[in-house]
Amino acid sequence: MSTFEDFGLAEPILRAVRAEGYETPTPIQQQAITPLMNGRDLVGCAQTGTGKTAAYALPTLHRLGQKDIRINGRGRKIRALILAPTRELASQIGASFGTYGKHMSLRYALVYGGVSQHPQVRALNGGVDILVATPGRLLDLMNQGFVDLASVEILILDEGDQMLDMGFIDDLRRIVAKVPAKRQTLLFSATMPEEIRRIAAHWLRDPLTVQVAAVSAPAEKVSHSVYFVEQRHKPHLLTHFLQHTATTRALVFTRTKSGADKVVRMLLKSGIRAEAIHGNKSQSARERALRSFKSNQPPILVATDIAARGLDIDEISHVVNFDLPMVAETYVHRIGRTARAGASGVAVSFCDASERSQLRTIERLMRLNIAVAADQPKYPPREPAAAVQPARSNANGLAGASGSRRPSGKPQGGQRQNRQGQNGQRQDGQRENAQGQNSQGQASQVQTSTGSRRFEGFGTQKTASATPGQRRRRYRASV
Repeated sequence: MSTFEDFGLAEPILRAVRAEGYETPTPIQQQAITPLMNGRDLVGCAQTGTGKTAAYALPTLHRLGQKDIRINGRGRKIRALILAPTRELASQIGASFGTYGKHMSLRYALVYGGVSQHPQVRALNGGVDILVATPGRLLDLMNQGFVDLASVEILILDEGDQMLDMGFIDDLRRIVAKVPAKRQTLLFSATMPEEIRRIAAHWLRDPLTVQVAAVSAPAEKVSHSVYFVEQRHKPHLLTHFLQHTATTRALVFTRTKSGADKVVRMLLKSGIRAEAIHGNKSQSARERALRSFKSNQPPILVATDIAARGLDIDEISHVVNFDLPMVAETYVHRIGRTARAGASGVAVSFCDASERSQLRTIERLMRLNIAVAADQPKYPPREPAAAVQPARSNANGLAGASGSRRPSGKPQGGQRQNRQGQNGQRQDGQRENAQGQNSQGQASQVQTSTGSRRFEGFGTQKTASATPGQRRRRYRASV
């Protein structure tokens, strides 16, 4: 198919596609649209940025529009359900359905967490034909009785491998159990590991497999390089790299949410504008960061893998792997943020000695030897360790200053913990010598077989000796 008209899509859809300036279908669209229009189940594997959202959105709109069910208000039933792993991806999918279906009478709604559910419930109560949702919030609304999936005709799992791999499997099973068995099921993803495909096979009937690129193949026109650097020097290297590299938009990946925040603070301290996007950020904060990143003066965007899935942002020139991913396929997702729509891009990785095995796994997966970057900056020297003052010995042979010193570490020499003491106090087999206490709450110092221990009160300290027999009798009396 050389044009969208060749597919036989409905005229309102073609009008919307032409308005967007799309003329030639991408490879995944050429292979997927016709089978989906005919109702086939499908597993679609295509790298990010190849138009896979349109590959399922256009035939879905076409099939739903064919029945021409003209029901207003609450009478509308959910006929197509699209599940996505993140809020950002769900929002972009919803926007695509709104764009391609703007000349049709179909209604769509978004359901995801991080925001109030009340506007979403109002939209559902008003009746929708297409529901785009994240699994967690959808299951929550289902349990509250706001969502009925009994009329779903088309079930679509976008970034399905990530949803299954990141622990959504139980939520997905509960959701799929509420969808009619007689349905069309689609599974689209940028990567499709064999184990994930086996799990998904339970939900698809005789699916057609469409694979535009090899499983986990990297995007073309991406220049890869790696810096071998100690973990403690990564912040300095990132600052140097960003200050000496001309970037259009730069996206930095960290392994953890706290790590993303730490990198942002470091960049801001160095005078580099930066913002973070991850699961602990509110939805409004994430949307604000994305709007800023899409502006004409974008900051450096620091993100975790889950938050960045499905981000459709043009002109990302550089992707920096501050931390290498634990799963090799995730590297493909990361670098898929750049070199979109035929553009070129740069992928840079920082590799500590502990990450060498992950780098080798990535290279084997992509069948690529990543070039080692040599333009390392001069790193600050390691701070010298603080000098330790030699300890003096007291008359009893114990290290310390004048007087006795509290021993550290575990209790020694037959000392025991009495967990039944009054007021939750812990006792190490030692008892205060009542003969040395005064009315101001002074405590005594008890000499043990392993040395002396100091108990500080408000008055002066006194020392009293005790034989092992006396200590045993005092212990039994206190229990």
